[in-house]
Amino acid sequence: MGEETASYICPLDFRYGRAEVRELFSRAARLERALRVEAALAQAEATVGLVPADAARAIDRAVEAGAVSLERVDELEAELKHDVMAISRALAEAAGPAGAWVHLGATSADITETALALELRDALTILRADLTELARTLADQARRHRATPQVSRTHGQHAVPQSFGYKMAVAAAEVLRQRRRLDDLSPRVVVGKMSGAVGTGASFGEHAERIEDLVMERLDLAAEEAPTQLVGRDRIAELTNFLALLSGTTERLATEVRNLQRTEIGEVQEAFDEGAQVGSSTMAQKRNPMLSENVSSISRFLRALALPALENMVQWHERDLANSANERFVLPHALVLADDVLTKLTDVFRHLDVRVETMRKVLADSPGAPMTEGLMLALVAHGVPRGEAHEALRGLTRGGVDRPATLAKRAHELELVTARLSPEEIDQALDPARYVAAAAAKTDRVLARLAPELSR
Repeated sequence: MGEETASYICPLDFRYGRAEVRELFSRAARLERALRVEAALAQAEATVGLVPADAARAIDRAVEAGAVSLERVDELEAELKHDVMAISRALAEAAGPAGAWVHLGATSADITETALALELRDALTILRADLTELARTLADQARRHRATPQVSRTHGQHAVPQSFGYKMAVAAAEVLRQRRRLDDLSPRVVVGKMSGAVGTGASFGEHAERIEDLVMERLDLAAEEAPTQLVGRDRIAELTNFLALLSGTTERLATEVRNLQRTEIGEVQEAFDEGAQVGSSTMAQKRNPMLSENVSSISRFLRALALPALENMVQWHERDLANSANERFVLPHALVLADDVLTKLTDVFRHLDVRVETMRKVLADSPGAPMTEGLMLALVAHGVPRGEAHEALRGLTRGGVDRPATLAKRAHELELVTARLSPEEIDQALDPARYVAAAAAKTDRVLARLAPELSR
């Protein structure tokens, strides 16, 4: 570990998140976006005649050439105690005589809010791709295991037979619902502003609306329809609350893996590098669901990040600064970690060791006798009132049934059953194949409905 790395405080700097996503929120990337907004403003003002065309071109060239350095911005901020003034002053220096026209009529929030919109657009594009990849991975598992028998569980107890593929199809559908939510909220979240001090556009005079339109057109953004000095913070709160909702999905899926990997269940296992990976420093046998546990942990933190954004909706009059500092923490952490859990979860399911024979054995040996419902329905079909059939089977399983064979033996000896069903019909009613086949067919139907979305 180098000296610089050793001085890091936040685990986001060295432990969590993909480098390419962290880079979106780097100081260099944020400076570049702010400068692009300044250049777009100068170009727009030149179009309407407020700024000389050659000055706007010079400002644009300075931005494109990377003539503004972080070091100079930092020097100026230390002197001015104002981050955006430091950026505009550094750009003015780099643009030479044209620098006299930098930042004309704008307020700091015009620059920061519009740069934030560029940042959010890039981040949400990545998250959408992450959700698509996770949904496709789950759908692949659903197709592969459409008819793999598995006992379902409700209240942690064995219920009726299903297929592992259907469990995966349910997960794929949930992930695509989250992608729909993202698609729905993105236009509300990705908005900028170029409307002056408190949003009225007065500083731009008669050209205010045209200038804002031109800036947003150049940056390919929509504009906040009714800004104050800020873009409405309900937009940011909607985003962080969506990420909290998404974290519920990611932890749910991670928890499913963690539970199914429990030693006493053992139906799935995360990929484990037997040649190198260590599960415990003392218990050499351990094969822990490390990635799934990591996803669960980060998902809980993601949910917590929704609260500051809700608090930030409350501003004093046209704005205060109470949102500013915490957003510098919340947004990078929330978006980097959302990508982190989605990509990790995709890796978990892509390489998941699905133990088909264990699933078959658990179902075959189920002490919960999961086919009692099938037998009840067969009795109802032969004229037994449902309540009477249910009570009879409740009595049949009273005291516990150690193995399905015991249930079958009791069923073959119960007069209510034998008076209406032949031995073959009893065995057929207790056969899980019909339930598994129904789950496989339902998996196919779900995947067919999802197919158009999975392809885009």
